[in-house]
Amino acid sequence: MRTAPLPKAPSAIAWRALGRTLALALALISGAAAAQSPTTPPPRPVSADLLRHPDPADWLMWRRTYDGAGFSPLKEITPENVKTLGVAWTWSLTSGPTETTPLVHDGVLYVWNYGDKVQALNAATGDLLWEYRRDLPDTLVEARGNDLTKRNMALYEGEIIIATSDVHLVALDARTGKVIWDHAVADWRQGWRYTSGPMVANGVVLQGMTGCGNGEPGGCFITGHDAKTGAEKWRVWSVAHPGDPNSESWNGVPLERRYGLSVWAAASFDPDRGLAYFGIAEPYPWIAEMRGTLPAKSAPGVTNTALYSDSTLAIDVATGKIKWYYQHLPNDTWDMDDAFEQILVDLPIDGVMRNMVVTTGKLGMIEAVDRGSGSWLWAKETVPQNIVDAIDPKTGAKTINAASIPHIGQTTMNCPSDPGARGWPATAYDPERKTLFLPLNEFCAYTTPLPLKPGETYQGGGGRATFARNLVPGSDGNIGRIDAVKLTDRATSWSFRFPAPATSAVLPTAGGVVFAGAWDRVFRALDSATGKVLWQIRTNNAVNSFPISYAVNGRQYVAIAVGNGSGQGQELSTLVPNIALPDEGAVLWVFALPETH
Repeated sequence: MRTAPLPKAPSAIAWRALGRTLALALALISGAAAAQSPTTPPPRPVSADLLRHPDPADWLMWRRTYDGAGFSPLKEITPENVKTLGVAWTWSLTSGPTETTPLVHDGVLYVWNYGDKVQALNAATGDLLWEYRRDLPDTLVEARGNDLTKRNMALYEGEIIIATSDVHLVALDARTGKVIWDHAVADWRQGWRYTSGPMVANGVVLQGMTGCGNGEPGGCFITGHDAKTGAEKWRVWSVAHPGDPNSESWNGVPLERRYGLSVWAAASFDPDRGLAYFGIAEPYPWIAEMRGTLPAKSAPGVTNTALYSDSTLAIDVATGKIKWYYQHLPNDTWDMDDAFEQILVDLPIDGVMRNMVVTTGKLGMIEAVDRGSGSWLWAKETVPQNIVDAIDPKTGAKTINAASIPHIGQTTMNCPSDPGARGWPATAYDPERKTLFLPLNEFCAYTTPLPLKPGETYQGGGGRATFARNLVPGSDGNIGRIDAVKLTDRATSWSFRFPAPATSAVLPTAGGVVFAGAWDRVFRALDSATGKVLWQIRTNNAVNSFPISYAVNGRQYVAIAVGNGSGQGQELSTLVPNIALPDEGAVLWVFALPETH
């Protein structure tokens, strides 16, 4: 007897299409996808004034405040009671690289899920209020990877504004999740992508682009958009283009062969000056000799600093004009970019009050520049490094160790190396204690360039180098660190060291507790004054996102999202092959002290 053949199994794309259809049908039946919970009053519009002066209970933007401090003014959780901290509620997120920063306003928590799903939850109970799912192109979804994760969103007026994986900016109604406007910024098929999300400053949506090591030549850019419509108002190229006075800083390399300079993180903002501060990443390919900026050419007006790589840019948000720049590492050839949070700090230096931008790049070097002029003020080294031999105490000019420069056909030892002693997990500043808290990693790597074939021209596609990572010579085996640096005198107050890589941002609170997580799934609370571990919990997956703290009805919560897949975490994981993580499982963990009745 002949049997009929089994029907062919649906493809992954077909299954996804079916899932979308079922989800839509269920939403139409239940109305839950866009319905506000009757027990949760709708949040108030987030005005420009509220962004400047947020309620202590809220977390309205990536680092909570325009100064980028990442500090919570809440005080209920203290060194004395944090040991009683427990799980208040959890929420399962879409599995995948999870680098998100939840936002909280008026008791509503908004969280980004891998693959462009945004959910609004009751911040006290974890109940779903609404969700938005973006219908992404199938080829983009099938490729997966870090392109489908985002680090932050923005709240403004009655909107939550997101950057999507197909390179749109979208405004959602913060009460329902319905789309208000949708603006395409670039073509994702050319390699453009977003890693960070937007910030809103003076009614302008600020957004940095990445993907320019694999996308269009000519580097990346920052755009400013009308918050009411999404329409683009201006565009600033991170690579100096022809017509820019710094265009000749590329050693004669033509524009069509200038790659890189991604904008990995959202900005900070000085409302009094109307300036936003962005960190700009390294040029591509990483090896200067390969991209054509070494050896230096001897030609009038030509330099090889490759602007505006590894720089802090100050941009007028009204006009999109670059007011000033400071380049932290000219002609980077190690993938040691300074592309992360820019913290605005006001402190006296030599008896004179200075308005500073403080940032720390992959080299692990803290640097401060004047935020009005961009003039260099001071620097402090943190981790073992062999790239910079000396720093001029007046100008900040760095003397490079020639032996650390990678060359084609050679292998060099670099400390640190990719993914840096510092990565995208952010530092944070406690303005009450005048202390900067830093997640750090100490390690080295053997760097080997991957040369182009004879006659081949680089046309995007990566950094073209490999890194065999290893511990610092003489290491005691500890890789991760949390350091506390008092910015009044730049002295290190304490340094807590541990075996696993540090993979989350840090969260200091006014209660005197600092929260941070690591690759080994541990989320800790440290004493702000001493660095002593006061509490810790083993979560279900890698802790590699941005912790926040908020309050509902006077009760303080701490939230952190976990999930495997972060590029930085995966790179650092080669140093600790003994630490195994589950492939799946992304969860938002929310903690609080026991309720008192």
